[in-house]
Amino acid sequence: MQAIRELIKSHNPGRVSDCLVLAQKIKDEVAQRAVTSDRQLRFALLASFTSKGLAEALLVKCFDAGILADCYVGEYNQYAQELLNENSGLYRFNPDIVFILIDIQAILGERFFRFYQLDPDERARLLDEKASEIALFLGFLSSKTAAKVVFHNFEVPTISPLGILENKQRLGLVEFVQALNGRLRDEWRDNHQVFIFDFDGFCSRVGKYHIVDYKMYYLADMKLDVRLFPRLAEEYFSYLRPLLSLTKKCLVLDLDNTLWGGVIGEDGLEGIRLGPTPEGRPFWEFQKYLLSLWNQGVIFAINSRNNRADVQEVFAKHPHMVLKEDHFSAIEINWNDKASNLKRIARDLNIGLDSLVFFDDDPVNRELVRSSLPEVTTIEVPSDPALYLQTIAGSNLFSTFAITEEDRQRGRMYTEQRKRKELESLTGGDINEYLRNLQTVITLAVDDEFAIPRVSQLTQKTNQFNVTTRRYFEEEIREFVRDDSYSVISLKVTDRFGDSGLTGAAIVRKQDHSWHLDTFLLSCRVLGRKIEFAFLGRIAEYARCAGVRYLTSEFIPTRKNLPAKNFFPDFGFEKVEETPQKTTYRLELANPTPTVDYIEIRD
Repeated sequence: MQAIRELIKSHNPGRVSDCLVLAQKIKDEVAQRAVTSDRQLRFALLASFTSKGLAEALLVKCFDAGILADCYVGEYNQYAQELLNENSGLYRFNPDIVFILIDIQAILGERFFRFYQLDPDERARLLDEKASEIALFLGFLSSKTAAKVVFHNFEVPTISPLGILENKQRLGLVEFVQALNGRLRDEWRDNHQVFIFDFDGFCSRVGKYHIVDYKMYYLADMKLDVRLFPRLAEEYFSYLRPLLSLTKKCLVLDLDNTLWGGVIGEDGLEGIRLGPTPEGRPFWEFQKYLLSLWNQGVIFAINSRNNRADVQEVFAKHPHMVLKEDHFSAIEINWNDKASNLKRIARDLNIGLDSLVFFDDDPVNRELVRSSLPEVTTIEVPSDPALYLQTIAGSNLFSTFAITEEDRQRGRMYTEQRKRKELESLTGGDINEYLRNLQTVITLAVDDEFAIPRVSQLTQKTNQFNVTTRRYFEEEIREFVRDDSYSVISLKVTDRFGDSGLTGAAIVRKQDHSWHLDTFLLSCRVLGRKIEFAFLGRIAEYARCAGVRYLTSEFIPTRKNLPAKNFFPDFGFEKVEETPQKTTYRLELANPTPTVDYIEIRD
């Protein structure tokens, strides 16, 4: 995989022609060598027009991110046949995600050009007909596959044969397309599998007059300018990040000339630029946008070369400081190099360097981090602060399929974690005293429908304490919950400092005499407190009550789950078989299992 990434870097693809050449070289490399990656993806692309180059642009993007990707591209304008025939190539390919691009002209056919020959009632019936047709496509697809589905809405026309009278029509073409887009949004708003991609918004961002190269449209039925394919592939990648647990967790921010204008150590509290003035407003509104990210679960950290007392004065006294010190889960304010500080931030938060996003106005600092810590995503910050907000908003690095209550509370939870560390330091290193003083309570729930999104999220994101690292979509977790031969057990943790939320999960396959732990995981936020022992101990009690003799499971090693390697032996499981790929374990339930007397367990 590294050789392929170096190949992409050397070509620096920016045009579709580059992507076409690179995609073929990548396919040849994959065919000739045993290319491996722990991130694998199968995506499909169906379109109503010629789209050659779009799949290749996304394929190159995937391999550049270390994803071993394979793609299926449907035949030209055969989307209906592909979607409604469960024996089609699409279903045989079994993709993880499907992108569907159908333009409004294809949906309406000849009625697109004779739209105003229809009376308003006929147009209303046509709207119902086309909304039902799309619902049939998407409903059939989502019933036959667990894949995520991304369906384009439709570009709202900018021209009309009626000119200025267009808006005087009852259900004119512009209103028709807007209404159809509204139907799509409302129909699938609460669906966990189907997502509506705002193609009309994409067209507006790039400029609707630049969407089509009309020469290529008439020559090859290309209804989207190929020069936009790399940009569209980048937007598609926003859906792949959460699918492959690539969504970033923490935004690390500089302070001077980043969160405010000027240098606090030189300009003083009154001299920095922040607030409702022409010079201060870009920083003020940037902070307001950042606060909305924090409220959605993005962790914040500070990495600044500064005097801490000066910075604390800004947090405490500046009237327009939107972000407060409690919004930051890790703070490195010193005169060390930024790369060393980033390592400490990752360590303190117990997350990987690849979960960090670094935002710093200084190009020297950015280059230092890029060269020494390539795992960290370093944003190319524009020189003009007026573009900061658009830059972070357009990065799509924090996209997720769902925002759970745990996400909304994540910033507060990490602040509470700081307080736990302070308590640990006060106990003088006596870990048992520290753990007892935490007053930990764990609450278990079995087959809780409301927990499904969070359990799926945990399987996608949890790496360190995850014995099998199996990733499951919401649809798959829902199937486990409804299947009597499985149980999905979720875990919530509270202590004297607050509620850590739903932070653990187990998926159990039940048989008459043995239960198999398909999945057993715990969020890194609650590691080091023996919670995993109390959790598994209660599952063992459930099994005993059901008359089960054995618990079985396996440990499947990855680059990141070393903390879970010895968990089963430490709990009392015996090793049954060991291969380089996995180690199989069994626990005889007639034997006593570990207990943790300072953790209260509730069901």
